[in-house]
Amino acid sequence: RMARPPDPARRLELLDQVVGYLAENGLAQATLRPMAAALGVSSNSLIHHFGPKEELLAAALDRATDLQKQVLARWLQRTPHMPQADQLRRWWKWLATEPANLALVRLGLEAAAVAPAITGLTGEVRADQIGVWRASLEAGLTRDGLSPAEAHLEASIVKATFTGLVMDLIATGDRKRLNAAVEQAMQRLDRLVATARMR
Repeated sequence: RMARPPDPARRLELLDQVVGYLAENGLAQATLRPMAAALGVSSNSLIHHFGPKEELLAAALDRATDLQKQVLARWLQRTPHMPQADQLRRWWKWLATEPANLALVRLGLEAAAVAPAITGLTGEVRADQIGVWRASLEAGLTRDGLSPAEAHLEASIVKATFTGLVMDLIATGDRKRLNAAVEQAMQRLDRLVATARMR
């Protein structure tokens, strides 16, 4: 008798619930049985739809990234040529003012930082949590007028800056200080773009 294939609609529904659970509880302590109990399903149901825990976590991280990409896509649909610095200003406001948004962003940082022996996540999955945003920043900065070499370097600087700012926000909650730091960083980026366009 062949196993029943996973239902895509049910899989997505479950995946969104898993993302919400992980955003609230974190990755480090995530195990299938307590997660399934919290979601009101069996651990066998999670395995049926996603496979073992590490594959479930990888799918949840991809979904968390997709949800964030959808937010950015909505902004760009309304303002297609929004400069990268303005996108980042909006991004900071989005994550800094809503705890659920910050929790979603935190998942990617946690995936990159927590030892793979704890999460079971591969190095490739962990690197993707940093790399996808860095690549997007690099493409945006190139469109804003930086040379490919400049954009490559600045994307790493901006991504590292935001990672540090988010970690600081999680640890301290000091939005006033960090809002000012973000604005100073973005003014620096504005000046770099303006200089590049004058060349």
